[in-house]
Amino acid sequence: MKKTNGEKEKRDTKTKHPSRPWVDEDLKDGTDHPLEEEEGEEEWQGLEENVAHVPFTCERYSEAEMIKRSQTFYELLNKRRSVRFLSDEPVPREVIDNVIRTAGTSPSGAHTEPWTFVVVQDPNLKHKIREIVEEEEEINYKKRMGDRWVNDLKRLRTNWIKEYLDTAPYLILIFKQVYGRLPNGKKKTHYYNEISVSIACGILLAALQNAGLYTVTSTPLNCGPQLRVLLQRPANEKLLLLLPVGYPKRDATVPALTRKPLEDIMVFM
Repeated sequence: MKKTNGEKEKRDTKTKHPSRPWVDEDLKDGTDHPLEEEEGEEEWQGLEENVAHVPFTCERYSEAEMIKRSQTFYELLNKRRSVRFLSDEPVPREVIDNVIRTAGTSPSGAHTEPWTFVVVQDPNLKHKIREIVEEEEEINYKKRMGDRWVNDLKRLRTNWIKEYLDTAPYLILIFKQVYGRLPNGKKKTHYYNEISVSIACGILLAALQNAGLYTVTSTPLNCGPQLRVLLQRPANEKLLLLLPVGYPKRDATVPALTRKPLEDIMVFM
């Protein structure tokens, strides 16, 4: 028997997912790897209703001190460069702990803190990461990225060979948690998780620069699912960024690039 229009509309209404405008559509990681779990019709639960509010205190600087501090901080960050030639010289573990603590101070949607920072120091694991990334990046450069993208990168002299994934003393892989889990097993919504984690990544870059460490921001195309499985991360975590972290090699070079002046990036009204 054929279904009537009314029955069809009723069925469509049942299966239609509710609107979730806070969900980021970029960098979706649809994978059928073994760690993937079925979304199904699991029950979601909101956050606790009441949070205590306490008085806020802060240090206030004089105008002269504000100008001095803002200028000094700008000059520090203006020295930041993407460095692809990293030394294997050891970096104190405590520094890495501190910069990730700093990244964890980032604001997030409804204070869900939807980030996981996976720090890899083990040489064998770093090499496995390099193998995965280089295999996919070679395909990216030769097939997926297209002539325009590849040609735009030529002036920066980048390719699919990523030696820094072996030489850098640490790799930091930043995962966004697309949802969380409450102690009772129910799912917890992570609002604007990609934007939240991206802000945390910016703070992490500033913290690395402040500590005298360097990196190159890497977003390995098509590598997320494999790296998630390699690092045994759960299905609710999707790779957002990969940062090799260390000191530059003595003979390291960077492209002679300039940054846009203030009048090109700020509109004052």
